[in-house]
Amino acid sequence: MLFGIEWDTSSHWAFAVSILPILGKGLLVTLQATVVGFLLAAGFGLVLAGLKGMRSRLVAWPARFFSEFLRDTPLLVQLFFLYYVLPDYGLVLPAFMTGALALGLQYSAYTSEVYRAGIQSVPAGQLEAARALDLTPGRTFFAIVLPQAIPRIIPALGNYLVSIMKDVPILSVVAVLEVLNVARIIGDRSFNYMIPLSMVGLIYLLMTLVAAWAVRKLDERLPKEGIHLQ
Repeated sequence: MLFGIEWDTSSHWAFAVSILPILGKGLLVTLQATVVGFLLAAGFGLVLAGLKGMRSRLVAWPARFFSEFLRDTPLLVQLFFLYYVLPDYGLVLPAFMTGALALGLQYSAYTSEVYRAGIQSVPAGQLEAARALDLTPGRTFFAIVLPQAIPRIIPALGNYLVSIMKDVPILSVVAVLEVLNVARIIGDRSFNYMIPLSMVGLIYLLMTLVAAWAVRKLDERLPKEGIHLQ
């Protein structure tokens, strides 16, 4: 029994059907971690891209070092650091938020490079026109540069969304009950690993296919000349 639900192992089909509600709860956690991790990665990545692009070396160099540190160290090490080290300094986060934060920080280093490439693809004449109109740097970035960069980076951001989704099972090491961890527990208690793990593999295949399709449709619908940010 898990989550108060019993299952029947007398047949493969009956067993598969009986564990669906439990896997559904794990799937919900997986989707939540994916969404929160991606939003953090997108937000932190934009901040890092802005800091790394600053003319001041006192700002740009620490941001570049932090980005390289995140990219060049394993996600598991960062997750353990957040989960086991930060509490020693009085910062205790729930396991789910710790895992989502680790995903967001790790992938923010990658998304920052995506933003940088998108920003650099904006024609220089746009920036010169903004200066001629005496627009502030902030107004130029958010009203001219970013709206033109976003449509060009959607495919790359979509790839990292799928990557984050597939990295969520790593959170099981800090007792987050995402779908793969739930399947492992079911296998431990029922002595049947093939069915729950096969179902999780199928679930991930469907999720990644749907995510890739959604990103492709979004990329097709966004105007290549830029979007309007109010």
